[in-house]
Amino acid sequence: MPTTVNAYAAPSASEDLIATTIERRDVGPDDVMIDIKFAGICHSDIHTVRGDWGPQSYPLAPGHEIAGIVTEVGSNVTKHSVGDRVGVGCMVNSCGGCKNCEAGEEQYCLKGNTGTYGATDRDGSITQGGYSTHIVVTEDFVIRIPEGIDLDVAAPLLCAGITTFSPLKHWGAGPGKKVAVVGLGGLGHMAVKLAAAMGAEVTVLSQSLKKQEDGLRLGAKHYYATSDENTFSDLAGSFDLIINTVSATLPISDYLGLLDLDGALVNVGAPAEPLPVNAFALIGGRRSFAGSLIGGIRETQEMLDFCAEHHLGAEIEVISADKINEAYERVLASDVRYRFVIDTSTLN
Repeated sequence: MPTTVNAYAAPSASEDLIATTIERRDVGPDDVMIDIKFAGICHSDIHTVRGDWGPQSYPLAPGHEIAGIVTEVGSNVTKHSVGDRVGVGCMVNSCGGCKNCEAGEEQYCLKGNTGTYGATDRDGSITQGGYSTHIVVTEDFVIRIPEGIDLDVAAPLLCAGITTFSPLKHWGAGPGKKVAVVGLGGLGHMAVKLAAAMGAEVTVLSQSLKKQEDGLRLGAKHYYATSDENTFSDLAGSFDLIINTVSATLPISDYLGLLDLDGALVNVGAPAEPLPVNAFALIGGRRSFAGSLIGGIRETQEMLDFCAEHHLGAEIEVISADKINEAYERVLASDVRYRFVIDTSTLN
């Protein structure tokens, strides 16, 4: 019989999240049950439960930055054992057979990956996320958290970390490269840390200079306010790669003008509105405007191992479950440095 566990869930798009219970499936032969210790709060959680990205099935327990301990494994499981420190990110399944899945790019599954919450799983059920005490996931989508990273600072790496690591790696961030990060928030602060650890020269582009001290502490060499009209003229043609982490509509053509020849602007933020682009901003410097969505399971493990090697973790504020709705409002007000993480023991 399914297991009933404590959770926090949204009853509808217009209501606050409330304490409730959800059901987890029995542990099957290929499954792993995880005792969730910490769950990060991502801006995507807010967009999803409030219906910004389309209608949802309620009640809905969000959360796709999950860190915990394995408590049970199925009879066929070989990758994980009881007691292992593990994580679950933004997806819990995929078809496994398309060319993208076979290439280790499950996030781009041609039949659609199964999101950790609010998605229809292979058995027809609606997935429920990490704002809960336990979760059951097929072993192929459970990732080892290396020793040397505490579980609380590891949780946001399962989304914010891999979302920024993947494009930095794909577009060649490293020594000799100049990388700009737009926005110093949950995603942006990890982009700065990771790009600096890769050896790139990092610049933060933020609306104001109020977080300048933090940006430099996290690894940036330079910090500019985009509200200053001189920034876009002074930095024209400066960067090999720009990672845009904000979930708001920006004047993309202005930012494209900051790229050097053959530079790329990669969007990882996901605003609800379209982003208009002037074709001449691309043509003039053989520039690219691209997007990137998390990373595959293999790459997510690589990211966690990289973070352990370089002693990287998210900058967090740990909260109890009864502070989730307050945390949502603070995220929307940009009043967090830089990721809220729920102590899921407070759900009991």
